[in-house]
Order: sequence, then structure tokens, then C-alpha cells
Amino acid sequence: MDMTPYEHLGGEEVLTKMVTNFYHHVKQNEVLAPLFPDDLSETARKQIQFLTQFLGGPSLYTMEHGHPMLRARHMPFPITERHAKAWLECMGKAMDSVSLEGPLRDFITSRLTMTAYHMVNTSDDSHGKENNS
Repeated sequence: MDMTPYEHLGGEEVLTKMVTNFYHHVKQNEVLAPLFPDDLSETARKQIQFLTQFLGGPSLYTMEHGHPMLRARHMPFPITERHAKAWLECMGKAMDSVSLEGPLRDFITSRLTMTAYHMVNTSDDSHGKENNS
């Protein structure tokens, strides 16, 4: 019987540790921190639910919130390629924190890279001009 990426990762325990570390890095990141609320507990809970489902575990996110509709849920927030890159850097550090390596890391990174860049809804130029005025 084949294991899902979620099971290969180590399930809920390892995923929770990874997401906790991810949001620690997000709070420290000058590009991302302004996009997130001060209290990240609910954001982290939903991220754990989503990644559980995304990696082949139980459909926790859909059971509680319906279809993820990620792009639609992220549209209210200006997300640039710079944000996507920073998000992926934080996730890379989070994967380091749980010693995620090899083909599983490559697979997860590839899937998350596609997802992160799919969330981009604002050009870096227009966003930079807003912040520099």
C-alpha cells in the first residue's frame, strides 16, 4: 500500500511543527509580516488543515470550510511575486526545521511553488509604488 505525502512527512505531528515554524518565519519576514494578523493561531490552524488535505491526508479543510478556493480567498490581499517568493522562502525554512529532504521535499516544494505563484494578483511594480508614496 502506497503512503501519501502526508504520511511520508510524519502526519499531524510533523506538519504542525512545520507550520508553527513557518509562521515564526513569516512574523520575522519584512515582506510578509504586514499581510498577516498579529495573532496567527487561526491562520496556522487553517494552514494545517489545508496542508493535511493538500498532501493527501484527511480532508479537514473542506469538511470545515468548504472547497479551498485559494485564489478567491486570497484576492482581498495584494499578493505580488515578491510575496510568493518570500512565502516560499519561509516554507523552505519550515521544511528545514523538520529535516524534510529528498524527493518528498522536492515534490512538496514543486506543488507549493505552483500554488504560491497562482495566488499572485498584483504586480510588484504597482505594489511598490503604493508603499513608496
